[in-house]
Amino acid sequence: MGSPMPPLDAALVVVTAVALFAAIVNGAIGYGFSSLTVPLALVFYTNRVLNPAVVLIEVLINFYVLAINRGGVPSVWRRVFPILMGLLPGIGLGALLLHWLHPAWVKLVTYAIFLPLILVQAAGWRRPIQSTWAVGLPFGGALGVLYSLTTISGPPLAVLFNNQGLVKNEFRAGLALVRAAESSLTAMVYWHLGLFTSRSLALTPPFAVAMLIGIPVGAWAIRRLDAETFRRLCMSFDAWVVGFGLSRVLMELDLVPGPEAYGFMLATIVVDLWLLYVFFTRRIAARRSPAPP
Repeated sequence: MGSPMPPLDAALVVVTAVALFAAIVNGAIGYGFSSLTVPLALVFYTNRVLNPAVVLIEVLINFYVLAINRGGVPSVWRRVFPILMGLLPGIGLGALLLHWLHPAWVKLVTYAIFLPLILVQAAGWRRPIQSTWAVGLPFGGALGVLYSLTTISGPPLAVLFNNQGLVKNEFRAGLALVRAAESSLTAMVYWHLGLFTSRSLALTPPFAVAMLIGIPVGAWAIRRLDAETFRRLCMSFDAWVVGFGLSRVLMELDLVPGPEAYGFMLATIVVDLWLLYVFFTRRIAARRSPAPP
């Protein structure tokens, strides 16, 4: 008789399925792998285990996205250069915090920072921002801390670039340039701090398979879908997951007693449903309005 099959790791199956969905989103809109995978995966793993695996995959994703959008780099690199200069000290600080802080507090920081970023993006907040050293350097530093601590940077970058008025090819090229730099620098700092453990590396193969399947599917699908609607629905999924994760970690840290913590998830859902209503109301009104002569 053959040896019995090893028990199926339910957490790994769930996280792999989420990673596949996240890779499809990443292939469609140019970001989203970490910002969709991490909030749900943190229910099963700590940041110290999850982050190194995500960063390794994102190095590959981001350089691939940069290669296919390299045509937009010459027109955007001057705008993102101050951000790139601010990344390194921020990444170093964020990685040290990841190494020092209790895992549950890192989860709380991840959810607490990420949730308002999603809702601001979902609300379609727009305010013209000029990419200068005064803005780009501190933004890059803060982004480096955020990314190395949580592996999430797509939402704040998207908010910044949208408010700079970048056209589609510039947006994707700028996003890929910053994210390729931050993921590769973070991987090197993680390696120096000894954060690549066997538990982290065990997550890499399923994430890699999800990426290889999901990114081409997403790139194919976005040509057949309304990109703005697809992006907005992804934000809703993300917001609800983050609201759930925030409620769970508040209970884990005994900051909010029992079921009352789920009030944060309920509030997130209510706010997001209102923003969805506003979004679709505006889309329908725009389609009904006559085209200008």
